Amino acid sequence: MGGKPRYVGVAERRARLAWRHRLAGGAGAATPEEVAQSLVALHGTDPATVYLGVGARLAEPGGTVPATERALYEDRTLVRMHGMRHTVFVFPAGLTAVVHASTGLAVAARARAALIKDMAKAGAPDATWLEEVEESTLAALARRGQATAAELAQDEPRLREQFVYAAGKSYEGVHTVSSRLLRLLGVEGKVVRGRPLGSWTSSQFRWALAPEHPGLEVAAAQTGLLRRWLASCGPATEADLKWWTGWRVTDVRRALAAAGAREVRVDEGTAYVAEDDVDPVAGPAEPWAALLPALDPTAMGWQQRDWYLPPELWPSLFDRSGNVGPTVWWNGRVVGAWAQRPDGEIVWRILDREGAGAEADAAIARQAEGLRGLLGPTRVTPRFRTPLEKELAA
Repeated sequence: MGGKPRYVGVAERRARLAWRHRLAGGAGAATPEEVAQSLVALHGTDPATVYLGVGARLAEPGGTVPATERALYEDRTLVRMHGMRHTVFVFPAGLTAVVHASTGLAVAARARAALIKDMAKAGAPDATWLEEVEESTLAALARRGQATAAELAQDEPRLREQFVYAAGKSYEGVHTVSSRLLRLLGVEGKVVRGRPLGSWTSSQFRWALAPEHPGLEVAAAQTGLLRRWLASCGPATEADLKWWTGWRVTDVRRALAAAGAREVRVDEGTAYVAEDDVDPVAGPAEPWAALLPALDPTAMGWQQRDWYLPPELWPSLFDRSGNVGPTVWWNGRVVGAWAQRPDGEIVWRILDREGAGAEADAAIARQAEGLRGLLGPTRVTPRFRTPLEKELAA
């Protein structure tokens, strides 16, 4: 492209986030599928995050739980599976083949090699034995339709066998074949998580055979995934893209070129937008507030987050592993945190008062009231707890 790349300032980046992540007034989605399409992926490590992330973006959030359960477990228009960075996400069903080819194959190869290596160090059976158990497990799952690891072990008792991991190290532990193998099969795209045993907040999932999808060429899949993500999250720097995808920098650069991504300038330096997305974007007419759950894909969307999350808030809002807790948003930036107390009350605290006065307080209070209505009698505790969330919930 000729000329100097256009500068995209913080205000415009926040405007893009507001519209494309369906957080601004009037931007709400009609269905969970529309939310997932807009975000590319919903973070699925904490089951509650999927539902709360959808509810925060629906125009009519009252039916969030049944609508999301329908999409996940009846219509199968949303699929919970391993994706970028060896992490569990919920994707639109039409994107699963792209995700598997672009990110899953490389992760799966490393995961299988690691499992075989760990078992060999522990003196456990070899790769041939593991393949036999795998075939038997998949056959049992095909017969049952959906099953827990314990149920599958009734059909394939070798799943109960254990081996010592990292013997002699400070993090030594005992692994069960079922836990490691089923996770591996998930990364390889052979199984997916099905309906949980308990409520929608439960992390005790059944397993099901993964839906069949066409095999795609890796480079083409990477280009397709990057185009989708830039349309949702651009502008993004090369560091953002490498972190979010988990790819090598050479893969990121090849996909950027193949996608025809356009260079722009942001405060961090060179960034990229989709080929047809270079025009300025105006912000919402009205200010907006949001209460987003722990690990929400907007809060975790970029590696470089200073433009929407002040660095001084990190110690209060993140755990030691870099997982973000529940966040309070005002006009495109994180200003504080929220939590649910044992009696169901939604409480929050604003840590950054810049531009967040009485109007913000009133808007956040309305969001909290709506969230309490969505939750009803359900109590939600984030899987990865952060300092301020724990303090507020106490």
